[in-house]
Amino acid sequence: MEIRILMATTEKRDYYEVLGLQRGAVLDDIKKAYRKLALKYHPDKNPGDADAEEKFKEAAEAYGVLSDDEKRARYDRYGHQGVGGMNGFDPNQFADFGDILGDLFGFGDFFGTGRRRATRPARGNDLRYDLEIEFLDAAFGKEVTLDVPRTVTCVTCNGAGAKPGTHPVTCTGCGGHGQIRYAQGFFAVSRTCPQCGGSGKVIKEPCAGCNGQGRVREEKKISVKIPAGVDDGSRLRVAAEGESGYNGGPAGDLYVFISVREHEKFTRREYDIHTEEFISVTRAALGGEVDVDTLEGKESLRVPAGTQPNQVFRLRSKGVQFLDGRGRGDHYVHVNVRIPSSLTEEQRKLYEQLASAEGESVGDRGVLDKVKEFFSA
Repeated sequence: MEIRILMATTEKRDYYEVLGLQRGAVLDDIKKAYRKLALKYHPDKNPGDADAEEKFKEAAEAYGVLSDDEKRARYDRYGHQGVGGMNGFDPNQFADFGDILGDLFGFGDFFGTGRRRATRPARGNDLRYDLEIEFLDAAFGKEVTLDVPRTVTCVTCNGAGAKPGTHPVTCTGCGGHGQIRYAQGFFAVSRTCPQCGGSGKVIKEPCAGCNGQGRVREEKKISVKIPAGVDDGSRLRVAAEGESGYNGGPAGDLYVFISVREHEKFTRREYDIHTEEFISVTRAALGGEVDVDTLEGKESLRVPAGTQPNQVFRLRSKGVQFLDGRGRGDHYVHVNVRIPSSLTEEQRKLYEQLASAEGESVGDRGVLDKVKEFFSA
């Protein structure tokens, strides 16, 4: 009997690819992507399907890394080697499965964590704010004030949801556990109690400030310092300025995604600035000083005699400041020669003399054609 040993591949897919996300995804996007895959590939919905089970484990492993700031930072920098301890699917690593999958599967009890979704402290949601700024504000930095709508803990009831002076009472439907256990085939499944919504408590007299929700919607003014050197697509993290946590949990973060408006004069390439300057034919031929626009105003540039069209000159350290503050990029000036579209009689005679000095006969062709030909050679 022939026995073949097949070596299993150890190459793992990129965690962002597994969840169908870009590297700049915030925690809310990560949770939503994981929830979608977990519900699709959960073993209860795909009995006997080994491929679905593996995809379920793969998604859970990816979520376990990307939802943890420290693990995600190591993964972004070093790849799978940076999170070498994550070998396969370990449900005990994912403390907030109940938050992700809700009451569909009751993962808290299924994995033996014993957590109740609505009673344990939980981190608040991250928020995203899209901010468009001017080109020069990106180059030099600026402090801006953002009006950020978010959900926060109700100050009237301090998040309890009950009218001040009263307290929620123990739910009779689940005995205060927040979940009701069911036998579902091979699994013992816990589901959120429909009477209390998983909190284990029932509010008899709701708070008027939040209508019993314990949270209210507000718009807060947040001052954010845009550092010098940010570019289109940059992302800023403002710690603890997201939505309030649940049951005393920490607040989420605010992520500011920056887009930069184009400038009519300047073009940016990383930290360098590029501009185009037009000079006259005589300036190109004879040389001299030319005033050019830079980020900080006019700057004198010496153009040598015999400057050719499309020649590039560099102004050192006149570009954008590096984000770490250690130096600046350069400013590159692309020089082009402006050919006059019409000539006075005196100018025409001078150009004809120039053509004659070059040993060229003007003939039937216009002087301007000869000049253009001369400077495009």
